[in-house]
Amino acid sequence: MRIREWQDVLEDVTERNVDPKDWRAVAGDRAGGVGEDMYLAHPRAGVFFLKTYAKNPYEVRGVGTQVARNLDDEIGSFMPREESGGRFAVQSPPEDEDQAETVSKRLQTVLETHSDAPTRPQDLFDDVMDALESPAFGPMEYDQYDRPDELDDLADRFEEADELLHAELDELIETDAVDRGFM
Repeated sequence: MRIREWQDVLEDVTERNVDPKDWRAVAGDRAGGVGEDMYLAHPRAGVFFLKTYAKNPYEVRGVGTQVARNLDDEIGSFMPREESGGRFAVQSPPEDEDQAETVSKRLQTVLETHSDAPTRPQDLFDDVMDALESPAFGPMEYDQYDRPDELDDLADRFEEADELLHAELDELIETDAVDRGFM
């Protein structure tokens, strides 16, 4: 298992040549420390595990790794279904002005279309992500105040990775001195 910076792991996610709509995510508070845990999964791309924390309001730091090469039925049972209420997306900025203009025109068309027809919020989200050329998006189980049960189940399933990433993140937190309060 290769532990890397969280942004490098997300770059791997964005570079996968898979259907961007098939990604799933589970995230919440990190057990026993500052920050959050997140699992990203795709049937053909595998399962990725990230541990992050906000060093300050402008900078997120963290570590991550790929914990499985594919998404089997057991791991998939911990991931949210399409009808889940939460959504997530991984975005890449436009490469140049021409691409930005093309994307903005597509986005405008999507919003105009959805304003004229009654649609579900999930459908609007999916169409907006398609227009923005998001490389990964889908349903997400997330709890900003606690840990979803699925997150604990995945941590048990990938216990070794959880322990290694936990230790690496704790080292980052100590180095950045964000584990101390103000006096």
